[in-house]
Amino acid sequence: MSKTELDKALGLVDQEIKKSGISRRDAFKLAGLGSATFLMGDTQAQAATTANASEAKGKILIIGGGLAGISTAARLSNTLSNPDITIIEPNPKSVSYQPGNTLIGAGIYEKSDVMYDTKDYVPSGTKLIKDKAVEFNPKNNSVTLESGKEITYDFLIVAAGLKLDFGRIKGLESVGEAYSLGEAKKITDTFGDSGVCSIYNTDSAVATWSAMQKFIEQAKSGQKVKGIFTHPNTSIKCGGAPKKIMYLANSRLEEAGVRHNAELTFYPNGGKMFGVPEYHDAIVKQFEQREMKWNYNHNLTGVDLEKKIATFDKHWEEKGEYDEDIEEYDIVKKHLDVEVSFDFMHITPPMKAPDEIGNSPIGSRKGWIPVDKETLQHVKFDNIFAIGDIAAVPMGKTGGSVRKQYKVLVDNLVAAMEGKELKAKYAGYTVCPLITDIGKVMLAEFNWTKKPTPSFPLDPTQERYIWWLMKVYLLKPMTMHGMLSGKA
Repeated sequence: MSKTELDKALGLVDQEIKKSGISRRDAFKLAGLGSATFLMGDTQAQAATTANASEAKGKILIIGGGLAGISTAARLSNTLSNPDITIIEPNPKSVSYQPGNTLIGAGIYEKSDVMYDTKDYVPSGTKLIKDKAVEFNPKNNSVTLESGKEITYDFLIVAAGLKLDFGRIKGLESVGEAYSLGEAKKITDTFGDSGVCSIYNTDSAVATWSAMQKFIEQAKSGQKVKGIFTHPNTSIKCGGAPKKIMYLANSRLEEAGVRHNAELTFYPNGGKMFGVPEYHDAIVKQFEQREMKWNYNHNLTGVDLEKKIATFDKHWEEKGEYDEDIEEYDIVKKHLDVEVSFDFMHITPPMKAPDEIGNSPIGSRKGWIPVDKETLQHVKFDNIFAIGDIAAVPMGKTGGSVRKQYKVLVDNLVAAMEGKELKAKYAGYTVCPLITDIGKVMLAEFNWTKKPTPSFPLDPTQERYIWWLMKVYLLKPMTMHGMLSGKA
């Protein structure tokens, strides 16, 4: 971990903790963890760098140089005695800290706080090619790049992330598809001064803060204003973010003393706040305490930017005709278009795998790379693995998931290179530091059991200041200098 950035983060933590009249050591005790664990993750992270290096050999090609791709390359470099690794990545800023977008959208971070150069994080000896993979030929162990160059491999790791599918929403066809980094002008130009925004792209997160400030000024003028927040009918990265930005809007309105002039409503496609019952119940209580509203089973299908009207597909199930043969009723799905006016709207866009991957021989009908959810090995091609947002893994599209996945993937890839059984298993761990207020976070940890799996001896459903300190000051250096060096 970079000592300069770590010292700065710890200094900020100390400043904030002292305001509460306690020391850093006491704060860590309150959190139920030691400082080493707090800063660098579990102890297994350190073991990988001290274990005997594997003599396994093979040409490894990684598609995608974001958090998942670079972290995996770094850990492979630490694990193999003679690594031969190539990364294909077109974006020179691909390692930038995307979890910071929510904080940018609420004016807590600035864009400069999250932007990093990929070249500074590429492991020594690893080749980085600034290009894009457009064709996959797994039978010949080759990938064709946008430049026309063909790259062969012995082992392939797909860590390409996903795309934001704004164009699926009527009225946003001009935006089309976009990535979380770059391609922002068509998003911000289309949204204009409509009050519509999205934190899912870094530059549009900057515009989100501008839109939120205008929304607050409207409320300050005495106008009764409406803010709406959406969650689509597709898998998304960071499933808590649509609620985080709503909580932060609420906090900023409270801070300005004009919360009473604003109505805030969440419109999720699903029928729950969270897939884990304990966290669902906690969030419902938090919404009720803050007088924030919600309407389940509403999927955003259109937006009129000029009139500031959003159209939702409200859907529900009804009992149909009775089938005497199987002695049960048919279930009929009903739909109704619902128009909702707004002054401020945060859109969480539908998301998808890039077509060149999803529609390729290594993709699937739904686009995501089909892998064994525990070993992360492709279900058809034994020398292909996938990780992160692109992988068809339940509840696996967070940075916290990647922190567990990349260790499993590296262990299993090395085992495959050595001709051994793949014994490492990903258990579905996911963590969502759910920002509930400026100064409060609920640390939601869980896995495929859909039960809380807290790492610390504290009630995980409670909002805590210590988790806010971790989210705002420590997770970024942990990620940028811990995970991206393959050690956290």
